[in-house]
Amino acid sequence: MDRQATLQALLSYLEQESQPMIVLDTDYRILAANTAYRRQFGAVERPYLGQHCYRISHGYDVPCDQAGEHCPMRKAFETRGPDRVLHIHHTPRGPEHVNVELRPILDEDQQVVAYVERLSTVRSASARPSAEGLVGRSEAFNTALEAVQRVAPSSLPVLLLGESGTGKEMFARAVHEASSRASGPFVVVDCSGLTESLFESELFGYEKGAFTGAITRKPGLVETADGGTLFLDEMGDVPLSMQVKLLRLIESGTYRRVGSVETRRADFRLVAATHKPLEQMVSQGLFRQDLYFRIAAFPIHLPALRERPDDIPLLAESILQRGGGARDQLHLSAEALARMRAYHWPGNIRELRNVLDRARLYADDGVIRAKDLPPGLGEAGMAPVAHRRMAGARETDDEALREQVRQFRGTRRELARALGMSERTLYRRLRDLGIG
Repeated sequence: MDRQATLQALLSYLEQESQPMIVLDTDYRILAANTAYRRQFGAVERPYLGQHCYRISHGYDVPCDQAGEHCPMRKAFETRGPDRVLHIHHTPRGPEHVNVELRPILDEDQQVVAYVERLSTVRSASARPSAEGLVGRSEAFNTALEAVQRVAPSSLPVLLLGESGTGKEMFARAVHEASSRASGPFVVVDCSGLTESLFESELFGYEKGAFTGAITRKPGLVETADGGTLFLDEMGDVPLSMQVKLLRLIESGTYRRVGSVETRRADFRLVAATHKPLEQMVSQGLFRQDLYFRIAAFPIHLPALRERPDDIPLLAESILQRGGGARDQLHLSAEALARMRAYHWPGNIRELRNVLDRARLYADDGVIRAKDLPPGLGEAGMAPVAHRRMAGARETDDEALREQVRQFRGTRRELARALGMSERTLYRRLRDLGIG
């Protein structure tokens, strides 16, 4: 069978797939695409055949790995096996997070002759300002989001680790929504808000007459989460005396209501979260080691806001969209945004939301200015313009970046690190400025 006939047979097979799929040659060029790809990624309106995938998906002039990103084609070529990565793609709707699964096609000599790429859009996160869900496009955010996409289809318990205010509940919900239990309930248990006496009755429920005041039977949160996801927030606050009962629930999948001898079977996916150092607590005898190993099957580190400064403009605009009424069309001035980027944000996204909720009260003309921010916020971290980190307002930052490029003598990777941004972000900015 010749090459064209092989390609046509492959395309006929791909047409049966509901997800977008394309065929690539070894030079990154798109040879064919199924209807789902043409419909979802706008290939009907723009030419794509014969174009490089990195230009169509990212607008790059070079392959992804040369632009500071992971390129699945490079790894698939080296291993002769599949690879998977989460990328941000250009689509007719704007930038979107997309899971990319790539498989090489081998000839009889085990040489790679082409690749098949499957693309699936991540619905639980946005790379643009959004009134709901997770928002971000920085490298640190994408690493956490990719981990969520990896583990969500499985039944493994997930442990979300990170500082307070980093969005653990939203990430837990993203795990739920990307799992086979998405149609089931998502039940949140705030472990820090429950006393030891309340913990068991709230989690497992109780029978009528089990204790004073128990005038009716009450189902617990474990029962409420049946068929869905149980999210235990602030897991490090669970009392030691209750940890053994929680371990029994997780290991056996069974529990008893308070005041009952009947064993009931639980059916839920466990996601836990904490800002406390559980491993250290285990060594100090403050947290059971066996419970820790049970809940930490798949730990995910959620980045602090200071680890993702490129996301601050995106998050700020999203928060302003979510918090205002119909009359509020608020925007941040370049100086206010620069101040926010220079701040350490010990309270993370929760603190950012509080600052913006306060500032919106002063923005009578629809613009939040530096004077509307809390006194001193970000002032200590402000640097001279030539050395300031990218502030998102191109009219104030482009010349500063040009000056940095002229003066810097290291590699592009070192320059990106000095500027506090990812290689991908630096490459995109330099490309926009026409700097090769």
